[in-house]
Amino acid sequence: MEKVRMGFVGLGGRGHDNQQVALNMKDVEVTALCDLYLDKAERCADENEQVYGRRPFVTTDYKELIKRDDVDAVIITSAWESHIPIAIDAMKAGKAVAMEVGGAYSLNDCFDLVRAQEETGVPFFFLENACFCEEELLVTSLVRRGFYGDVVHCSGAYGHDLREEIVFGKENRHYRLRNYLNRNCENYPTHELGPIAKLLGINRGNRMVSLVSMASKSAGLKEYINNNKDKVDPELIGKDFMQGDVITTLIKCAHGETIQLRLDTSLPRAYDRAFTVHGTRAWSNNSMLVRDGDGEKITSIMDHKEYMPKCWTDEMTESLRDSGHGGVDGIEFRVFVDCLKAGKPMPIDVYDAAAWMCISCLSETSIAQGGMPQEIPDFTHGQWMIRPLEDVVEFPDVE
Repeated sequence: MEKVRMGFVGLGGRGHDNQQVALNMKDVEVTALCDLYLDKAERCADENEQVYGRRPFVTTDYKELIKRDDVDAVIITSAWESHIPIAIDAMKAGKAVAMEVGGAYSLNDCFDLVRAQEETGVPFFFLENACFCEEELLVTSLVRRGFYGDVVHCSGAYGHDLREEIVFGKENRHYRLRNYLNRNCENYPTHELGPIAKLLGINRGNRMVSLVSMASKSAGLKEYINNNKDKVDPELIGKDFMQGDVITTLIKCAHGETIQLRLDTSLPRAYDRAFTVHGTRAWSNNSMLVRDGDGEKITSIMDHKEYMPKCWTDEMTESLRDSGHGGVDGIEFRVFVDCLKAGKPMPIDVYDAAAWMCISCLSETSIAQGGMPQEIPDFTHGQWMIRPLEDVVEFPDVE
């Protein structure tokens, strides 16, 4: 396969940005576009035409897109609740799938996703871009070299003030509003969990076995609406939101490690993923590092950049640096395309997607039951014990 022909389903902010990444790749061609809102698809078609000189097929029905002969891979960037059904239909149509992140709505959905991939054998890649971030990759590289000793605990967060995006969801044709009105859960777990799961070898020698979740009260969105009565949809004034402002989830792993996740998106705050690793020899948090034997001396993770993977150093091209999230999106898409062309296994596969996404529905049940523990299924059918470790990129072999 010399050139990968892509079809995009869902062309809001994330879909639009991902299409821009694809347009910058010489071995990728965007041949089909789909969105429920025709104007969004047409806008991306216009941009595509400017780059390629040809206009891609445009539709509002994803089923028309996935049956086309000129589509090799389907990129799913639509609303959360549509991700898994579209992915299953695309795989059954023989199309490779790259699916954007979000939480699952039921365990059955996760099992259906895994079953579809196993039955079809179609390549599946989970687009969790946080796994390709500079700090997360450098820390993982150091963990692989034994720098942290025995890793005992990891924590992460999705701390992001999304009040405006949520409250004006109707005007912006965005899906978060309906989720915050009707659900109370860790609705977006994979940004913080993905890099931690890869670091701990989840589904590859280790697995997550159980969780407990608690939710704070819901007050942030109601106050935000009250302070912006002249701007918001009048129907939202006085509305109660199900979603707690801060969700805390604690996960136990098979080999004794613990993982703490925090969702914090409906209060005023600065952006933060709070990626933290506690080992027997070192601790790091937000680029700060403390090593055993150094007393309380705090240094920087970036002092060890010689262990950074090449995608963040000499191999990062200018086009990748200009892609979304400071180059992260370009690296992620490059990995997907390279694996697809070479017929290699995807480093973030369907088992990862199911295990990470199921945290949402399990946390919802745990919260509803007052923080009762919930069992996390083994989607690999026991194969986690023998599957080899697979990092998202290759780490340097530095002596």
